[in-house]
Amino acid sequence: MYDIENIYQATSVKDAIEQLLAKPDALIIAGGSDILIKIHNGKLSGCSLVSIYGLDELRGISIDDDGRIKIGPLTSFSHITNDEIIKKHIPVLGEAVDQVGGPQIRNIGTIGGNISNGVTSADSASTLFALNAQLEITGIDGKRIIPISDYYIGPGKVVLKQGEILTAIYITKENYQGFTGCYIKYAMRNAMDIATLGCSVTCKLSEDKTKIKDVHLAYGVAGPVPMRCPETEKLIIDMEISDEMFEKFGAMAMEEVNPRDSWRASKTLRLQLAKELSKRALKQAIIKSGGVL
Repeated sequence: MYDIENIYQATSVKDAIEQLLAKPDALIIAGGSDILIKIHNGKLSGCSLVSIYGLDELRGISIDDDGRIKIGPLTSFSHITNDEIIKKHIPVLGEAVDQVGGPQIRNIGTIGGNISNGVTSADSASTLFALNAQLEITGIDGKRIIPISDYYIGPGKVVLKQGEILTAIYITKENYQGFTGCYIKYAMRNAMDIATLGCSVTCKLSEDKTKIKDVHLAYGVAGPVPMRCPETEKLIIDMEISDEMFEKFGAMAMEEVNPRDSWRASKTLRLQLAKELSKRALKQAIIKSGGVL
């Protein structure tokens, strides 16, 4: 049973913005894989919805002449995984969203909805952090672009104001060219479960494949919102690939994260996962770049 007061099908981004401003209590619905569960569970009983799911202008993946990749927020997880641009340039993102729920969820769920519900466990979020994604937000006064690190303002909360819509996700060339990546999701069971901890690493090696030239480390469920670990990243820049380097990387990562106890896992377990998954993800990213462990 879905207790919905009314639902409006927007005909354009401008129309959706006007409807959201006219109905301050209305919520945006896209694929509906998250919000319909909340309504079904009674958390949003009697709500009004503005559906943007029919807006094809917010769907699809393209690449600019300067190499910047644009992902429409209504693009489904399945589309992202199978898209040729993603497979060629940022396969780590396709691999990450391929771990969301089951096939039905991945066919209907959207990447924009995944990051806009504000939860730290979103499988796409940590990899978008590692890729330094830029987000385009459109409102009544026009568009603005912000780094994804500024999008999350607290557990379950993002920076969107009433009347604003996420209209594009951008990945610039300097954040993927020469990089390889790996996302590891640890969950209590393999299918249809949210992450106990998610870890995404992208790295670039030196020309002789023996040193770390650049590295990005990001987590989900290691804090109240998805996060990067800048001190851990800086620690291994220009270091030789070695067991010592991996140990320093994992130990520092454990110092930078701030997970909590929950019914899914203790803080102690999540800290240990942060240490181990960071090392494993970095090793896989290095192997993909042609490095030797």
